[in-house]
Amino acid sequence: MTFFEELQARGLIKDLIDEENLKEHLQHPCTVYIGFDPTADCLHVGHLQQICILKRWQEAGHNVIALAGGATGMIGDPKPTQERRLLSADEIKHNVEAIKVQLGNFLDFNSGTANLVDNHDWLGQMSLIDFLRDYGKYFNVNYMINKDTIAKRLETGISFTEFTYTILQAIDFLQLYKNYGCTIQLGGSDQWGNLVSGTDLIRKVCGPETKVYGITSPLLTKSDGGKFGKTETGTVWLSPERTSAYEFYQFWVNTSDADIINYMKRLSFMSLDEIYAYEEKVKTCPEKREAQKAFAAEMTKLVHGEAALEDALKITETFFKGNINDLTPAQLKAGLANAKKFKVNDGDLLIDCLVNGHICTSKREARDLISQGSIQVNGQKQNSLEYKLSKEAAYDNEFSIIKKGKKNYFVCEF
Repeated sequence: MTFFEELQARGLIKDLIDEENLKEHLQHPCTVYIGFDPTADCLHVGHLQQICILKRWQEAGHNVIALAGGATGMIGDPKPTQERRLLSADEIKHNVEAIKVQLGNFLDFNSGTANLVDNHDWLGQMSLIDFLRDYGKYFNVNYMINKDTIAKRLETGISFTEFTYTILQAIDFLQLYKNYGCTIQLGGSDQWGNLVSGTDLIRKVCGPETKVYGITSPLLTKSDGGKFGKTETGTVWLSPERTSAYEFYQFWVNTSDADIINYMKRLSFMSLDEIYAYEEKVKTCPEKREAQKAFAAEMTKLVHGEAALEDALKITETFFKGNINDLTPAQLKAGLANAKKFKVNDGDLLIDCLVNGHICTSKREARDLISQGSIQVNGQKQNSLEYKLSKEAAYDNEFSIIKKGKKNYFVCEF
């Protein structure tokens, strides 16, 4: 199986520019790029497919370029419904630097086969006259307004600022072609119009015989049509400061059976044969969730590292059937990041805390649960109706953990 065929088998190819010549072009090492807009100072799981695609190309022996949109980020790729909020120059600069560091966790920039560039280096120095004379003249307005990203906004309105985004991205491809010999632009299927603009501009500037290509991958979505990466608690980030390794691991472990094999094909670096074996296990013994566990472990190790994965596995195992006192306070915080939290005072009666924290609906229910041995504080059953919460006995003298029944955890913060 060729590299191109494997990309197809994994569902990573949707649209192509000049497929026949592209396949021949891939017989030799080539240079490809993907752009990342710095709309935040941290990448999230929505970026993971494109990051993994670049990693695949590098591991297959090609040269890769990760482009940070220090200039295009100040404009914003047109959203389907409304204008983007314009970020300040300082915000963009901060975000670009943060994204550069994160991308270095996935791509080997020391190998000589990967580069990270910022399009502000060329777009930021360009005058308005240069933009109009050297590039704007190549773009037909009638053609531009028929592109999907523009056409969807015509009824609600689109500013000239966002209207010009496709020209700026086309200039990026041209600059990378001239300066790095980059011949292929990669992107999600929503970037198809921009990829076409880039190849068109290069051929108009450099000659119609110039061989450049574009490949899009289908956007990653849930089988029910829901947005990939959408959770009740918000965005799943690739930074441990935003989303802990434990939360990240749990996100993938909770993947539905209907989605897991698709996600594995797109994101995992397991062989296709390994993935097909897990697909069979999903059919024959779905209750074991072997595919989800293997995939969650791989993704967590890729993003957070081996030590963080071991931490996540330990927290998972402990909350499932272990003693929470085997965990450090930091691990407890990570494991209970999404648990309900409420404030308590040193010396508060447990009964009062159960009611005030809405763990129980009444003092009668609280007394019954305590008497039945259904309430634990910091891993220990509490049967006394006179038991008081103590800051001295709290983890790091900061918080205590109440467990109701077998699964329900609550965090009391002093």
